Amino acid sequence: MAEIARRNPLLPWYIGIVIILTAFIYFGYQKFYVGCAAPAAVEFIVLLVIPVVYLALMYLTFVSQK
Repeated sequence: MAEIARRNPLLPWYIGIVIILTAFIYFGYQKFYVGCAAPAAVEFIVLLVIPVVYLALMYLTFVSQK
């Protein structure tokens, strides 16, 4: 019989970290090299709110898998 492969429980963390880092890099590129002046609310959301929400959701996902 074929065995069922178990998925890595940290895979959502890795995917989320890649998404967050991509957003940081893109935002930094736009801000410093293109000269795009984003409103302070957008900076706050990209640099603080999104990572905090991501970490909270991934923690809840990780805890619920046990």
